[in-house]
Amino acid sequence: MRKADVMFRDIIAGQLVEDENGYTFTYDNKYLSSPNAVPISLTMPLTNKPLSSKVLFPFFDGLIPEGWLLDITVKNWKINPNDRMSLLLTCCKDCIGAVGIVESKN
Repeated sequence: MRKADVMFRDIIAGQLVEDENGYTFTYDNKYLSSPNAVPISLTMPLTNKPLSSKVLFPFFDGLIPEGWLLDITVKNWKINPNDRMSLLLTCCKDCIGAVGIVESKN
């Protein structure tokens, strides 16, 4: 099982978990109770219920580089291009925009 903290403007918005069943994203309760809470994506509305998917959510998959930049990432870090969670954790700490992905410490 691998976990990632999903940051929105440097605040933990939720946690993305990859396990044998696929992926689960859960918004952080502290984030949800904030008056400034906004969904990280229109396809991932604010909810206190976990969102589940057999494949990586399209929003997160869209953060992963494509084309020549993906080729460089795969070659330099020796990551299988089908290992979307590893690519997300390696490449998406400081994305363009408000969302970043960091490996969870817990």
